[in-house]
Amino acid sequence: METIQYFDGLGRPKQVLNVKASPLGNDVVTPIIYDGFGRQVQDYVPLPQSGSSNGAIYQQNPQSDPPVSNPIYPTLYPSETIFYSKKVLEASPLDRIQQQVQVGNAWSSKPVTFGYETNTAIEVKKFVTTTTWPNNATSSVLSQTTNYGAAQLYKNTVTDEDGNTSIEFKNGEGQTLLVKKNDGTKDSDTYYVYNEYNQLAFVIQPEAAAKTILSQTDLDELCYQYRYDGRNRLVEKKIPGKGWEYMVYDKADRLILSQDANLRLQDKWLFTKYDTFGRVIYTGTIPGGDRLSMQNQINNLVITESPDSTGFGKSGITVYYTNGYFTSIDSILSVNYYDTYPTGTPPIPASILSQPVLAQTGNLSTKSLPTASFVKNIEDDKWTKNYTFYDQKGRPIGAYSYNHLGGFTKSESLLDFTGVPQKTMTYHSRNNPNVITATIEENFTYDNQNRLTKHTHKVNTDAPVTLAKNKYNEIGQLTEKEVGGDQNGNNPLQIVNYKYNIRGWLTGINSGDIAYNAADESYVLNNGKLFGYNIRYNDPENPSLGAARYNGNIAETDWISRDVSLKRYGYQYDRLNRLLRGNYQDPGTTLPESHLNDEILTYDLNGNIKTLNRFTKGKVTANQIDGLVYHYANSDGSNRLISIDDTKNNISGYEGGGQEMTYDANGNTTAMPDKKISAITYNFLNLPKQINQNANVTNYYYRADGVKVKKKFVLTNSSGTKIINTEYLDGFQYSTPNTEPIRSSLEEPDDTTIAVASAGEQEAFSADMDRAIIVAPGDTQADNMILSFFPTAEGFYDYENKRYIYQYKDHLGNVRVSYVKSSAGDLEIRDRNDYYPFGMSFLKNDGNVSVYDPMAIPYNYKYNGKELQETGMYDYGARFYMPDIGRWNTIDKLSEKYFSTSTYTYVLNRPTVAVDPDGKRVYFIGGAGNDQDGWNYINRWAIAFAQNGITDFWRVNASAGKNADVAFTANFRNTGYEQVMRSPNSGYMIGGLAPSMVATNEQRPVQDDMIDATVSMYQQQLKDNPLKEGEQFNLVGYSYGSVLQAQSALRLADSGQVIDNLVLIGSPISDKSDLMKQLQGNKNIKNVTRYDLKGDLISNPKDILQFLKGGKDAIVQGDDAHHFDAARPGNQADKLMQTIVQWLQQQGVKN
Repeated sequence: METIQYFDGLGRPKQVLNVKASPLGNDVVTPIIYDGFGRQVQDYVPLPQSGSSNGAIYQQNPQSDPPVSNPIYPTLYPSETIFYSKKVLEASPLDRIQQQVQVGNAWSSKPVTFGYETNTAIEVKKFVTTTTWPNNATSSVLSQTTNYGAAQLYKNTVTDEDGNTSIEFKNGEGQTLLVKKNDGTKDSDTYYVYNEYNQLAFVIQPEAAAKTILSQTDLDELCYQYRYDGRNRLVEKKIPGKGWEYMVYDKADRLILSQDANLRLQDKWLFTKYDTFGRVIYTGTIPGGDRLSMQNQINNLVITESPDSTGFGKSGITVYYTNGYFTSIDSILSVNYYDTYPTGTPPIPASILSQPVLAQTGNLSTKSLPTASFVKNIEDDKWTKNYTFYDQKGRPIGAYSYNHLGGFTKSESLLDFTGVPQKTMTYHSRNNPNVITATIEENFTYDNQNRLTKHTHKVNTDAPVTLAKNKYNEIGQLTEKEVGGDQNGNNPLQIVNYKYNIRGWLTGINSGDIAYNAADESYVLNNGKLFGYNIRYNDPENPSLGAARYNGNIAETDWISRDVSLKRYGYQYDRLNRLLRGNYQDPGTTLPESHLNDEILTYDLNGNIKTLNRFTKGKVTANQIDGLVYHYANSDGSNRLISIDDTKNNISGYEGGGQEMTYDANGNTTAMPDKKISAITYNFLNLPKQINQNANVTNYYYRADGVKVKKKFVLTNSSGTKIINTEYLDGFQYSTPNTEPIRSSLEEPDDTTIAVASAGEQEAFSADMDRAIIVAPGDTQADNMILSFFPTAEGFYDYENKRYIYQYKDHLGNVRVSYVKSSAGDLEIRDRNDYYPFGMSFLKNDGNVSVYDPMAIPYNYKYNGKELQETGMYDYGARFYMPDIGRWNTIDKLSEKYFSTSTYTYVLNRPTVAVDPDGKRVYFIGGAGNDQDGWNYINRWAIAFAQNGITDFWRVNASAGKNADVAFTANFRNTGYEQVMRSPNSGYMIGGLAPSMVATNEQRPVQDDMIDATVSMYQQQLKDNPLKEGEQFNLVGYSYGSVLQAQSALRLADSGQVIDNLVLIGSPISDKSDLMKQLQGNKNIKNVTRYDLKGDLISNPKDILQFLKGGKDAIVQGDDAHHFDAARPGNQADKLMQTIVQWLQQQGVKN
């Protein structure tokens, strides 16, 4: 991989050339042009060429559009002529953006617009607080005095491509006071209230903001509340509908103890202990009193433990660390080891796949690297022990996990020189440390840009198969995937084709194989395809039921599978992008607008569902199965759902009944009588550990990190009592052996756990035929579990029947079609699924709709690829989702990222475009010059992140040249805001100092073209690649890049964008600087983390002299200066990169 950046005579980037980077080995060129004021207002897409210049610049013609040749895009998108996005800037020295126009003809008249005004006297309520200090923490009382006077606040308006408006009001200190939106009929206002110390004290959700007077119950049910100690540390917080949570810190401001409302009822605290380097070493629970007493114990202490060869025993394990603080431990939950492997480590292999393993001692060693991590089961004192082994470059090549049953899963990787895996071997055993049950070999082939071209898979001694053989177009998009071929990639079972629009949005899966058959006026699927899918944004077939959308919302989807007619949904949204209607259609039939499977919703201002109407196929027309009316606590002034009335009283959808639900102190649902769920109990992670439904009981067993290890379902009805066990071991799933059919039992009239044909949730049990054993009271079940399956990249492997099951999934990861190659060589569909927009399965009242495999195995992963439970809920890992009512059963752990939305809302009520993954995204900016010295360190950083599970790594090329970058660093490392100057004659406000300017008391963000360009790039990226619910937005910067990221983060945060983690590596931003205080004080920047390079005076300089001396050292010492320790070529830098990435994960950058 070779990238060259060319500059013009002013030192500005002119062209980025990716040499031979296209799949056909042609150059990819990105021209950079400027307007007459030197501003970059047009951003061209990367343009593949028809050959290679071998690194020579492509001459740019400023009179041409684009300024270099463009042979590929017109062939991919013949109707497109606009291959750039464009900014329209204000005609003033402020250069504020007024319009952002996206790439593509259709978007040329659909800009995102920006407005800059001041408030009127009736727009913004003025809340004030009166704060006292009980228990050494702020306690603020909220009151509304009046409205803000006219022109007291800045008013910034953003209107998206579809006319949806978001207005943000800020005070002179840059604090956001109000975010105002409108759902089409009513304002949706979210207020931010600060106490007398400028600390965020309240966030008032829209439902509360609409009230004239807020009672304490309103505050508890609909507002976020925060309290701080004298060191500005958050010590108490309350999420709406959840009890107070407490935090206790040591002298180093590290979180040591935390307690939620449920733990408080048990007088327990969760603790975290660190070593001298700030690394988390072990966690657990302790008994304790109130927050103040616990805080007073460690006010003046730095809670640090050290490695100890003797250690101490607790919870069935010896912990090889000291235990000098909070010694009365109830339970140890996790232990982490670094530098060396702990006593009891299995023999360390000398080599892995012919790669020498890094030793614990010597010049090259595991010092500074994580070596082992132990996690306890919550329900007992059994442990999962994980060990990581490295190659001589400090890259993980072996991950050995020894499970709580005594078995293991060992994963080994053969890496090439860039760190990309060429081969992986996985060895697995359930409970025997000496016998391997399954051996899996995978081989990977890539092109010269590390795009995966072939993936083979082999189980034990069976012949290898090719899971996927990929082809890409010249702009790097996956366009064809051959699935299920032999070991050479020949004779694939399916050839899957993908299409995209000019924005890069997926528009079709095998869509070119869907054809209209005029003879019988129907749609067919050609070329042996088993599934076809269309996604339409701005070009719906039936705009009356799904109008064109330009902001990324989907207007319409079509799908078809073999032997089944084409189906369609048209989608309608409100002004908050919430789905209002899924209009079902049957194109190509006599009644195309059939509305057979419509789903229609209304919401309150918080996004809580108020009504849900759902239909299914009747004898002739649509039959309504749900007419749900939702009732919430506090007279509908809460996010907690209390009851649901079903005006249709049809158990085929939601069971209805209107009976009252209950909750615990953490806001977890504890009973749902309508579903015959009498009790749900939870562990300290707010995960269900037991669900009682009718006479049936489901028990869940977890590790302390939330990983589910076992499920036990006990079915009791007139046929007797039956047990179905499921074990989850590193992706290998075990089940009770085949001894007794239970399908009929599950559908008996007296067993209302699952109603026959209700909501399609019987699918959860289609796999459980023949997989239970009858037990009498007092009997115990034998330990004779069988390995059922494990996942693959294209579906899963049925270990019991020794066959690959392949799957088609849609853009949301929903499993649509599962198929297998029969013994006769034919393709057989084993499972087919259709879903309502919010995830409930279509009723199985049409023989053509669903297929069940008589040899099915318990692979119940359906909607979003999540596991469907016996209760009809989906397990998403952190929470359980109820598709029949479109809500979660517990409060969102990330609710503070979505202040304006109910804590129980599913994907912001945008199920057509959003999923709920455990997501993360990293944007990385390098040092001065952005890695132009040939060190290739940013790509090596990308590899370090990928090797630790963070693959969504975005390299940001943002440089004005090395000298300009150094100057930028010096100028902007101290503050993010500057004083506004005003001309006494014109009244026109500009930045900077001139003889005719007069200082004001107003501030604005510091002004610089590089910051503007970077912020615009991020906004564009987030528009083109929206964050999924739960996905992190992380900004990482090294040296100069840390300053640019910090300034960009402030701009983004001030515009309302949440940054989960801002990571500063080798950063010249001082902890004492105003900039650091501004970053840490911004509510939308959740976590600011820094990693200072040892011996580097530029990292966190204590004063200007130290900063200058560090700069001098970098010049005098050259490449050997400590400032380049995480950049220069060589194993030591690569090793340090690994260390930093793993340390960042401990700080909250999640994989």
